Amino acid sequence: MSEYTVEFVGTGETIEVSEKETILSKCIEEGIAQEYSCRVGMCLACSAEIVEGDVTQPAARGLTDEEAEEYALTCMARPASDLKLDRGKYPSSIEDEAGALENEAAAADD
Repeated sequence: MSEYTVEFVGTGETIEVSEKETILSKCIEEGIAQEYSCRVGMCLACSAEIVEGDVTQPAARGLTDEEAEEYALTCMARPASDLKLDRGKYPSSIEDEAGALENEAAAADD
């Protein structure tokens, strides 16, 4: 069983994660504060941008194929190499949706 180093950019936090466990499960075990909600690859709360390295995440249904190349859902992602992840980064489709909701709320207030 292979173990890989997962480094979280800008935090100084690093963990060792086997190819058989999810990044989120190891974060929880190590006491690292990683945001999450559904734990089934749908809500995107645990999203992180893949700065360097590769993951496998066949059950990350909340991401398109293109998004899955650039982002990891830590609740589903297993390392396939050493990784650098930038937590709290979301695919542009999510950012666009959040902006649209904010605009709708602002218009409703007027």
